[in-house]
Amino acid sequence: MEDWAEVQRLFHREGLTKRAIARRTGMSRTTVIRLLGLREPPNYSRPARGSLVDPFADEIAKLLDTEADAPATVILERLRRSGYAGGISILKEHLARVRPAFLAARAFQRTSYLPGEIGQLDWWHTGVMVPVGQGVSREAFGLVLTLPHSGAHATVFTLGRTVADLCVALVGCLERLGGVPEAIVHDNDASIVATGSGKGARLHPEVLALLGQLHAKAVPLPPRTPTSKGQVERTIGYLETSFLPLRTFTDLADLQAQHDAWTTEVAFARTLRRTGARVVDRFLVERGFLHRLPEPLPDTDLQLEARAGKDAFVRVLGADYSVPPAFVGRRIGIAVSPTGVRLSCEGTLVAEHRRSFVRADVVLDPAHGRAIRLAREARHRLAEGEPEAPVVDLARYDRLFEVPA
Repeated sequence: MEDWAEVQRLFHREGLTKRAIARRTGMSRTTVIRLLGLREPPNYSRPARGSLVDPFADEIAKLLDTEADAPATVILERLRRSGYAGGISILKEHLARVRPAFLAARAFQRTSYLPGEIGQLDWWHTGVMVPVGQGVSREAFGLVLTLPHSGAHATVFTLGRTVADLCVALVGCLERLGGVPEAIVHDNDASIVATGSGKGARLHPEVLALLGQLHAKAVPLPPRTPTSKGQVERTIGYLETSFLPLRTFTDLADLQAQHDAWTTEVAFARTLRRTGARVVDRFLVERGFLHRLPEPLPDTDLQLEARAGKDAFVRVLGADYSVPPAFVGRRIGIAVSPTGVRLSCEGTLVAEHRRSFVRADVVLDPAHGRAIRLAREARHRLAEGEPEAPVVDLARYDRLFEVPA
């Protein structure tokens, strides 16, 4: 999956030819062509296997940390002195995977950037509790994406910091900014990084797939280096001191709406001391350098699957959602967005609900409730052995809800 994302970025963003991508990555040209032909990442994981390079990974990292663009031939010469017996081909494959993180590290120490060069990403722990219904409130988190060249930012608020929240919020930030920067600099938050950290970080497959579709490079920061994303840290500080005070919010949507309006009217209108220009003026220039968002936008809905219980409800992220009684016991496909839950069976949509963030909530479609009640009454009469009780043909409910036979 990492290969697919990198090939997509090199071809669509850097404009490299297939042959040049093959040379850069160490892949065969056939593999490059195959990966470019896929609209989504391949649904496989490369089996873990030992390599003659593995015992020398730390030494290679030290060499790249000293000189990130050191040629493979020079690194091979150093490794031979340490007992490396492998060939240059597998060494080049290893370098193609790890070198980009070392090359990107050079950009972290700068305080000025080219338009569209990078975006700095971080979660904001707002401390704001927003009502979610039934007298329950939950903390709102903000994913903040700042463009250091102009100082423009976008924030999307969520009620969690999961991988799914990250993907939804990142696309929302990019929509608000109107495009995608060359690289996205981030820390080692668990919503982004699955294992490792810094130069050894491995991103969650969902995040890698999204970045591949966006043709953006991910740049994980080394641990404990907050100054490397100082612009977004300053943006968060500015939000805390200039946006939050004296505000109240009725729900998450109200928080988002108030922030978006304030960003346009206040944040973008201010003049930054470091640039001597208004944020909006530099942003209007920078936006022209951002990469165009793909059409349609990547699908960021969380995809799950569960079996409908005997009570005709499906448990989704701690809440229960109803389905027509004809689907009791069936496998149900679940698509979760920030605002809704869609339930399907064998590709056919069977129910659609507002999303609830209240733990143990029961979300019932009134039509489902009537159908469930009638079905229960019919079963009860049959169990009681009432000879005069009419036999209820459940197919009528199938017709009512347009369930395929």
